[in-house]
Formats: sequence, structure tokens, C-alpha cells
Amino acid sequence: MSPSDESTRERILDAARREFAQHGIAGARINRIAAAARTSKERLYAHFRDKQQLLDTIKAQQMAEIADAVPMDPADLPGYVGRLFDYLAERPEMQRIAGWAALEGDCTQLPPGDSRRAAYEVKLDKLRLAQREGWVDASWEPLPLLALMIALAGSWSRAPCELHALA
Repeated sequence: MSPSDESTRERILDAARREFAQHGIAGARINRIAAAARTSKERLYAHFRDKQQLLDTIKAQQMAEIADAVPMDPADLPGYVGRLFDYLAERPEMQRIAGWAALEGDCTQLPPGDSRRAAYEVKLDKLRLAQREGWVDASWEPLPLLALMIALAGSWSRAPCELHALA
């Protein structure tokens, strides 16, 4: 990919992040994304076949960014949740995109080979290790436990606005 194409692709992704965060998946418009990225719809479609692929790319990038910035330590899961909470609190756009995707998207399909599936499998393996080592109660199923940890870490963005006013 040429530097110009890479620059266009990054501008499209940046514009799409803002569009999805503000308008949701269904409300996001390709023409607004293209205009904000200073490119044409045709160039956008040269990089991404449709809005879903654009969203999937953004979600995969966000997961990779989080995994790099906030590694999960199986010996310190409370610390992990706290660090993830802080990270997400500073990036509300990530939480909005995830929230819109959960409300509007089809979260039942995650094909084998998808980087998001692999990222979650790594986290689940770390939870199983924590259980084997006795750091986490083995009676918890790893999948709902991971969901609970992520929900707790992202809770500030969904807290009542009155609580934000008190902060």
C-alpha cells in the first residue's frame, strides 16, 4: 500500500470512529465518513467493502490497542480491571462504539481466525490459569467472569449522568 493510500485509510478509520461513536452503527453514514476523511465514497469503498467491514476493523484495532496498553496479569485480576477502568474512562469513544455495536450489531458471529476471537481466547486462557493457580475461585465459569470484569471496567461510561456531575 502506498503512503498516500495508507494515509487515506487512516483518515477513513479516524473519521469512522467519530461517526460510529456519535451516531451508532445504523445512524453512521458513509458519505459523512468520506467527507470527514477528505476522500470520496469510491476511495472509501476501495479500502473497505462496506460499513460492517469498517466497523469490524475499528473494533479489532481497539481490542489490539487495549491488549497492548492494558495487559491482563492472571495473578492480579483486580489490578487488571482497575487499569482497564482507567484506560476506558480516558477513551469514552471506545465505550460508545462498543455500546452501539452491542445494541445494534450481531454479536453472535465471530468467525474462527478473527483477531477479536483470538484476543478473547487469550484472556480466557489467562482466567483459567488464574483458577488453576488458586488466584480465582474455580467455581466461576471463565466466560461470564470475563464479561463481568469487562462490564465493571467499562461501568463509568454507563453510570448515571448525575454521578458524573458529583465527580
